[in-house]
Amino acid sequence: MEFYAYILRCSDGSYYTGHTDDLEKRLGQHQAGEIKGYTLDRRPVELMWSAEFGTRAEALASELQIKGWSRKRKEALIAENWEKLKKASVSHASPSLSGALRLRPGRTGEASEPLLGTNGAEEKTRPPVIVLVRPQLGQNIGKAARAMMNFGLTEMRLVSPRDGWPNPDAGPSAAGADVVLEKAELFETLADAVADCAHVYATTVRKRGVTKPVVTPEEAAREIHGAQGRSAYVFGPERSGLETEDVALARKILTVPINPEFGSLNLAQAVILCAYEWSKGAALEQPTTEELLPPAPQTELEGMIAQFETLLEGAGYFFPPDRAPATKRTLRNLLTKPGWNHLEVRTLRGVLSALSNPRVR
Repeated sequence: MEFYAYILRCSDGSYYTGHTDDLEKRLGQHQAGEIKGYTLDRRPVELMWSAEFGTRAEALASELQIKGWSRKRKEALIAENWEKLKKASVSHASPSLSGALRLRPGRTGEASEPLLGTNGAEEKTRPPVIVLVRPQLGQNIGKAARAMMNFGLTEMRLVSPRDGWPNPDAGPSAAGADVVLEKAELFETLADAVADCAHVYATTVRKRGVTKPVVTPEEAAREIHGAQGRSAYVFGPERSGLETEDVALARKILTVPINPEFGSLNLAQAVILCAYEWSKGAALEQPTTEELLPPAPQTELEGMIAQFETLLEGAGYFFPPDRAPATKRTLRNLLTKPGWNHLEVRTLRGVLSALSNPRVR
């Protein structure tokens, strides 16, 4: 039996990569709109490239690798520009891919070049996608958009939201992150939503019986910044989280150390944890910092302490007299703890002067 990996060009100029055991039938299904997902609203489509493989595993590995490529690299493959393709090559997502992909022009042609090498120049990683699977409340979608926008993420994908999309309740909760909601894409299945993503992280506090590598938000963010191809953080419904079938689609499970007696994060909290960790490796603006003034010289501090003692002695504070040294020592400790700068010392001494010589204004 033969298997194929293929690239289609859609009516909007974008590319779709897939695999099948019947290329002619699958192409007809795409053209007829029988396959729900990315190509449904981007017809007509045109077959640009295909390659034949002996096993489904090889065809799938080829699909996954090409999905992680840039548009420039895909077009080099379509044009059979091997030199350009080699220059654009990068490390593979998995060692098993090294023997899977053979670049072939057309459906039945022989191999023209071996698999790309691993010493090519890297290209800039695009920000990750936030995928909300079957979200229930519009308000929570808006809050997730707000969390994304705070940390520089703007690409949201929605999978079968319970109340449909667009949702009027999302706007007010987004608090100005309207661009995220306006650009949000709607998908029928999670598989369709992450079809162009080479690195998919399922966020869950429970492994749900699925054996996959487990990472923290910090580890995932570090991997995304160093990876090639699109990445996606996947979040489940507010009430129940991701189902086992959802987690099975991901490459890794993302979770956080959490109170075992209360392992409940709301959707926006979960999004902000991931978005913040990703933002630490991005060139976002930092809040303006103000330089602190240096501590006041000791002579200024001694003057303030002496002024305190003079005022307190006049008010009869140091009583009984035998306790005066200990009380003064305590006062000195109190006044030397904060590390006053000279402006603070002058201000406080002005307060003391006003108290000792009140004026009627």
